[in-house]
Amino acid sequence: MSAARQAGMRDGMQVSETSDDLDPARADALRAALNLDGPPFRAGDPLPPFFHQVYFWNPLPPARLGRDGHPARPPALADAGLTRRMWAGGRLDFAHSLECGRRAQRRTIPGPLSFKTGRSGPLAFQTLTHEIVQDGIIRVTERQDLVFRAEPGPDARPPEPIPARRDETQSAEQDFSSTLLFRYSALTFNGHRIHYDADYARQVEGYDGLVVHGPLLAQLLMLMADALAGPLRRFTFRAAAPLIAGEGATLCRAGRDLWVRAADGREIMTASLD
Repeated sequence: MSAARQAGMRDGMQVSETSDDLDPARADALRAALNLDGPPFRAGDPLPPFFHQVYFWNPLPPARLGRDGHPARPPALADAGLTRRMWAGGRLDFAHSLECGRRAQRRTIPGPLSFKTGRSGPLAFQTLTHEIVQDGIIRVTERQDLVFRAEPGPDARPPEPIPARRDETQSAEQDFSSTLLFRYSALTFNGHRIHYDADYARQVEGYDGLVVHGPLLAQLLMLMADALAGPLRRFTFRAAAPLIAGEGATLCRAGRDLWVRAADGREIMTASLD
């Protein structure tokens, strides 16, 4: 069970706090969705890195959602016509493992909005800092980078793809079905329609189909790194291009670098163990 509340100000920004009991059954469900083996999680077991994404829900009624299924945009973004949202990347510090079945709190501190004009038009940027606390100790600090963009014009063209590296020393093939995307959306309480409404993704946001979640790609890279390089301490990732459901992809690692390469060779995501 989770509960959200406002928790005062920090550096002029409104801080919110959400608490959650980190139900082991939800971690079991994520592991099943990712087709991973292992015994059922029990209270006190350490959570794998980034599994906290399935906790700390803050459900809102439909009236407070935007057209895309996410919480409605702040006035500054709505007035600028920046209706498209993308999780562009993030940085995580894992000081200690979170433990299943025990109460934890997530403090969220929103950074200021900044605006610029890119090749596709006006853009806005914001970083959310999440501090996840258990037993009075900050166990995980996550910085989530968001980008907001305007609607694509009728003559809009996708950016030129970036060729991905091919010098990996370890790799794993990964498929992304619409079922996996739906289950991940449900487990993370992510209402963004680009992940489960193909007509909306194509006709409104201009994608070729359902879009694979950036955090899902980052989750798989973290699990690969954790298995091959030992417990994670710091992980940084950056989205480069959308991956569409049904496309094959390769998860790659060479030293402290990781990346996702689409079947056509384009770079989807890069990451590093800092």
